[in-house]
Amino acid sequence: MNFGVLKEDRRLERRVALSPAGIQSLTAAGNRVFVEQHAGLLSMFNDSDYVAAGAVIVYSAEEAINRSQILLKISPPTNGELLLLGFGQVFFSAFHLVVSDRRITDGLLAKKTTAIAYELIEDSRGDLPVLQAMSEIGGQLSIQAAAHFLQGEEGGRGILLGGIPGIPPASVVILGAGTVGRTAARVALGLGAAVTVLDTDLSRLREVEHCFHWKIATALATEVNVARAVQFADVVIGAVLLKGERSPHVVTETMVKTMKAGSVIVDVSIDQGGCVETSRPTTIDDPVFVEHGVVHFCVPNIPAMVSRTATVGLTNAILPYLRSVGEIGVEQALRMDPGFAKGACTFGGYCTNRVVSKVFGLAYKDLQIHLASVLPSSQN
Repeated sequence: MNFGVLKEDRRLERRVALSPAGIQSLTAAGNRVFVEQHAGLLSMFNDSDYVAAGAVIVYSAEEAINRSQILLKISPPTNGELLLLGFGQVFFSAFHLVVSDRRITDGLLAKKTTAIAYELIEDSRGDLPVLQAMSEIGGQLSIQAAAHFLQGEEGGRGILLGGIPGIPPASVVILGAGTVGRTAARVALGLGAAVTVLDTDLSRLREVEHCFHWKIATALATEVNVARAVQFADVVIGAVLLKGERSPHVVTETMVKTMKAGSVIVDVSIDQGGCVETSRPTTIDDPVFVEHGVVHFCVPNIPAMVSRTATVGLTNAILPYLRSVGEIGVEQALRMDPGFAKGACTFGGYCTNRVVSKVFGLAYKDLQIHLASVLPSSQN
């Protein structure tokens, strides 16, 4: 099987879809991998590292696309890349289609692309293994970003997250007790902050309390509790996730107006639309804005701030699926692994994700039924 690794827009994304170690694993299994020139530079991987791993360096996105059956990227395809796609190619990416431009979905359907979204792939337990790796990084960086912008350089309150003797620590409110929320709580607690975690799931809150030995406060994420918590918070971490859906606005603009001047919001949910009503996407180069006196950090691809770690983490998570596709083909891999199939948003010109079909008013087709109709009877 021929795999192609595309270069990202350096202004928006610093990661690369596969590390040299991942490529070595694929080439050792008999696959060919084409890497666009300089694709790994911002993750400190040189072209020579990829060549040593068995890759072939190509000099344009067009060449990588034309020579590959399976394409790998971090961000969704650009309009130019969509035009270059051949019919029926496989495209792995963090698509986030429910909050993307409709033209991306239309382009994938028109080219009959098998679009596999990293963020939707599930394992046998129903967890999101690829997203989890990025969430662990995002949770850590959310607190690092909050601590930095709380210092006062960009309008923050000018306070230390952990406090010092005689001065209380900052109050950190975390909305969501999933991977991002738990990781953020661990880092914030380690820095000495006063941490409160809110979630709608009581069992998750119990797990959080046990995990941190009752050193943090928890509360049910009702509208009243959220409003009270953010009003007195120095930092609010938005870590709300609904699988494959747009994040709900848990924090309203009215709530933001009640927050302390110079407090900080880090909306990690921004890649799914954001859980704070006043959030809007920012970039690594220009990560914050101030709204109602509150500093907002809303970078959708936070893990790209540590691009090398994130690239290796992504490779570790996605490699088993790539090896499977290389060995038995994408159709059989999707058929044999229902969790992997959850990541397929489009296939054969049809929308195979219910949420995406609902958002854009598209006809939905069940992937497994569709696969049964296209695979030879000997493979069913």
